[in-house]
Order: sequence, then structure tokens, then C-alpha cells
Amino acid sequence: MSVFILMALAAGAALASQAAINSQLAKGLLMQPLVAAMISFAVGTVVLLALCFLKADLAGAWQQMPQQPAWKYLGGVLGAGFVFTTVFLAPKLGITNMLFFIIVGQLLTAAVIDHFGLIGMAVRPVQVWQLLGLLVMAAGLVLFFFGRRLFG
Repeated sequence: MSVFILMALAAGAALASQAAINSQLAKGLLMQPLVAAMISFAVGTVVLLALCFLKADLAGAWQQMPQQPAWKYLGGVLGAGFVFTTVFLAPKLGITNMLFFIIVGQLLTAAVIDHFGLIGMAVRPVQVWQLLGLLVMAAGLVLFFFGRRLFG
């Protein structure tokens, strides 16, 4: 389990770094966040394709693609939208502020998906202590953004 937690922490660090790197790419491309997001996705696609050739049954998976319902391909659309959003918002909000709101959105959506077992996920009912944890995070968000005004 600890390896999975470390992987998740590394993914979080990568996400924050990716937002900063892609924002700088957009700046270098005449302030074009859409182009920077497309280039980032294209580079990621090339890397994943190379890894698939090395490690995966790409041909077998490819044969199964036509049998999949169209909604299962929305992950790519959502991923592209996410990358664009981080490129666009990081310079406007700052990475910390942007990620705070992204994380809150992720946690609320994840809680609903887990609680009801949506999108084919296992049902994991949300417990009272988890709701309290979300409220503590909301309080932290208020302190983070308005603490100076409230207590300063």
C-alpha cells in the first residue's frame, strides 16, 4: 500500500510541475495555451505509444477498441481539457490556488462516484468522518484564501 501512496504523491508533484512547465511552454509559444496543451498531449502520446510497444499487448487491445462504447473514450477528452485548463489557469491563479480548487473538485466528484459506484466503480459508501474531512479541507481553503482578511 505504501508504494501506491508514494506513486500518488509523485503524481501530485508531477501535476504541479506539469502545470508550471506547460505554462512556460505556452508563454514561449506566443501565449497560446491551447497549442501548448496540444503539444504536451502529443509528446505524452508518443511516450505512451513507445511504452505500449515495449510492454503491452497493443495489437490485442487495438482489436477490442471497436467493441467499446463511445463514452469510454471520454477520458481522453477530459484529460485534454484538464491539461488545457492547467496551462490556462496556472498563470492567472497561481499553481497553488489552481490546484486547491482542482483538488476540491476532484475530491467531491470522487466521493460521489465512490458512494454510488458510478462509471463502473465499486461502491464505497462515504462515511461521516470522510464528510468531516471534506469540511476541514473547506475550512482550510477559506483560511488559505481569506485568512489574512479574516484574522490579519
